[in-house]
Amino acid sequence: MMHLLDMNTDAGPQIAGAKWSFVTRRVRRGAVQKLDGDLSAARSGDLVLAEVQEIGSHKRLQLSDGRYSALYPKDRIVLACGDRFAEDQFEGIAEISTDGADLLAGGGVIGTMLSRNGRVKCPTSLSVIGRLADADGKVLNLDQFALASNHGPAPARVIGVLGTGMNAGKTAAAAGLVNGFTRHGDKVAAIKATGTGSFGDVHQYEAAGAARTLDFTDAGFASTFRQPVDKIEALTRTLLSAASDCDVAVVELADGVSQVETAELLSRANYCALFDAFVLAAPGALASRGALAWLAEHGITPIAQTGLMTQAPLAAREAETLGLPVLSREDLSDPATAGSLHNLLSDARPEHVA
Repeated sequence: MMHLLDMNTDAGPQIAGAKWSFVTRRVRRGAVQKLDGDLSAARSGDLVLAEVQEIGSHKRLQLSDGRYSALYPKDRIVLACGDRFAEDQFEGIAEISTDGADLLAGGGVIGTMLSRNGRVKCPTSLSVIGRLADADGKVLNLDQFALASNHGPAPARVIGVLGTGMNAGKTAAAAGLVNGFTRHGDKVAAIKATGTGSFGDVHQYEAAGAARTLDFTDAGFASTFRQPVDKIEALTRTLLSAASDCDVAVVELADGVSQVETAELLSRANYCALFDAFVLAAPGALASRGALAWLAEHGITPIAQTGLMTQAPLAAREAETLGLPVLSREDLSDPATAGSLHNLLSDARPEHVA
């Protein structure tokens, strides 16, 4: 059964007992007063109340308090409309309708699936009850609860973690760097600048010892896929400014260097100037070779290779023939590596302006 509401329906009875997803963690719940039934007007970031119809690929929801909750048919859940780019799961767009919608990501992204990896089940299907609105009937969006835009000073050292694609080992590498700099005595910020809302990466950063963890949801985005690149550049500056009290920022960019938004960001000199250095995560030497060639065409030379290939000594030795050191997560976690990186980057400008 699909839900269709009149405009500005009282939200109270409808939303009682609903599960609030991770991407809604900054939302002030008292702002929710009404429900809006104009689903055709939905845009990325709009807050949505939906009901689970049939359990599919995502069998649990990441909650706003950092816990998982199993999903059951007829559960009511609060999500954010968004796009999804995930080669190992779904491609989806930020559209919903009275015919239903899909749970595109366990962090709480709702939209319409366009394609899926053949190895995963169909998405969990949802019926849309309405968009959340304030007392005046204005639809609420994540951007209303975001950090204030700020292009002030950034941490003194900013290291970017890039990858050849999904599941290349980027987050493990970022966590390793966070742990190494923390053990070296630095105050470290860990930032996920692009991707789809999920608490998995944030949890890994926290476990590694990050003093501050931030991601694009803090800047008002459920997902950065299909978002204007000017906005993604601005949100990166805002997140770096929010971490200005830290000595080092480790910034992870989702997916691979050729993914559309990542590729455009790395093609911008002003964006690359935000970073002192990059490391590249790859599953093997061939993938690393291709990514390094692409980066070289754009004037970027990472300081090291890392990623899944470091789990296989043969693969790591093959990658070393590309002329860059290969560092495992354990190497990155070593405070001596952090000290060497500080020395390597000592000629960087003394103060970043994000």
